[in-house]
Formats: sequence, structure tokens, C-alpha cells
Amino acid sequence: MEQYKEKVKEFLKPHLHNRELADDTDIFSLGVINSLFAMQLVMFIQEEFEITIEGQDLEFEYFKSINSISEFIDRKVKAA
Repeated sequence: MEQYKEKVKEFLKPHLHNRELADDTDIFSLGVINSLFAMQLVMFIQEEFEITIEGQDLEFEYFKSINSISEFIDRKVKAA
């Protein structure tokens, strides 16, 4: 899962305005992430990790932190 975390961190970095981000920080609570960015994040995950994210996968809990995103990617990759 560490390889997922590093790629997600690199994607998030320019959007967080140089803020340090712990792996369990709720990225939406920082106030710099909006719904448009959330869709960009979903598209990045699909393309980068070659997985399909369907409607039932669009749960806030799956995308709120680097840890939760990485766990979600790991589950989807293993299920594919």
C-alpha cells in the first residue's frame, strides 16, 4: 500500500498549498478541496491504478485521507 500512498501524495501536493499532510488527515476538512477536485481525484485514481470506480464506490469515507484512499485502491486492485 505504500506505493499507492506515495502516488496519491504526489497528486495531492500541488493542491494543498505546501501544507504538510499526515496520512490520516481529513483532506476535505482543510478547506482546499472542492467537489471539482474530488472528481479530478477519482479520475486520477482510475487512470493511475487502472481501476474502475463506480457509483457505489463514491463514498466520502473512501476518499477523506491518504490512508483511506490507499486502502480503497488496494481493495479495488485486489478485486480486479
